[in-house]
Amino acid sequence: MITETTEAAVRDRYANAAQAKEDSLCCAVDYDARFLEAIPEEVIERDYGCGDPSRYLREGETVLDLGSGTGKICFIASQVVGPKGRVIGVDMTDEMLELARRNAPLVAKNIGHANVEFRKGRIQDLALDFDLLDAELKSASLNGLEGFLEAEAVAEKLRAESPMIASGSVDVVVSNCVLNLVSGELKPQLFGELFRVLKPGGRAVISDIVGSDDVPEALQRDAELWSGCISGALREDRFLRAFADAGFDPVRILKRDETPWREVGEIAFHSLTVEAIKPSKTKTEKPAGNAHLFMPSTGGSSCC
Repeated sequence: MITETTEAAVRDRYANAAQAKEDSLCCAVDYDARFLEAIPEEVIERDYGCGDPSRYLREGETVLDLGSGTGKICFIASQVVGPKGRVIGVDMTDEMLELARRNAPLVAKNIGHANVEFRKGRIQDLALDFDLLDAELKSASLNGLEGFLEAEAVAEKLRAESPMIASGSVDVVVSNCVLNLVSGELKPQLFGELFRVLKPGGRAVISDIVGSDDVPEALQRDAELWSGCISGALREDRFLRAFADAGFDPVRILKRDETPWREVGEIAFHSLTVEAIKPSKTKTEKPAGNAHLFMPSTGGSSCC
């Protein structure tokens, strides 16, 4: 189980990675070179991921990128969806957001349209906009227990009245190697948020790291391994089942790298890209075990 100290380690590591490239945080991914030409080099070299969900996007879509980091996937998506589309990036690390927001006007100038914005928040709580919360709390005098309870009330009001991402507002949710950074007890909430923000018939296209076995609790307490996308990785079948449990149907594997990215002990960690569809007609009860899971007929290339 991830602790507050481990979550702080995630923020610190990615804050540092926004300042200087850290090779150990990324896999080798082949992005479409045409889209990279419009993106500043500092964005590209300080972006970290294990796949390319942007290649599955379409023109005119509204796209939400979870854990958007320096904004590379957002800037690629901006070009794919075109001027009639829209792209929203969500991240919680100030240094990553600063880099992404600073470069957004440059990318817009290079491609001829501006359709990307970046918001601050946690990907498992997409209704709470941290920038709005910060502004509200700065205008209030909060102390002690009463202050804590008032802050909670302010946050809940913002979720209800000014959600960062409204329910049923997004065509596609993408993410690139960040779901594993969310603590185990919050992962059901995370997958539920993916489902909530999507329009009926919308889809999640998620690249992430999965394990060949459950990660032992001792490794889960290792902040370095957690922030390095290892300790928080779900076992592959549990990862797929998490989408089904949240209500997605069907769920399918788009790409699986057969060569492990890393091996820790006897556990092999692979890169996986999954597409999960939110049914056009939602059910009153979530499906239990009826999601369509399958492997592609050909394996993907090596992750690293």
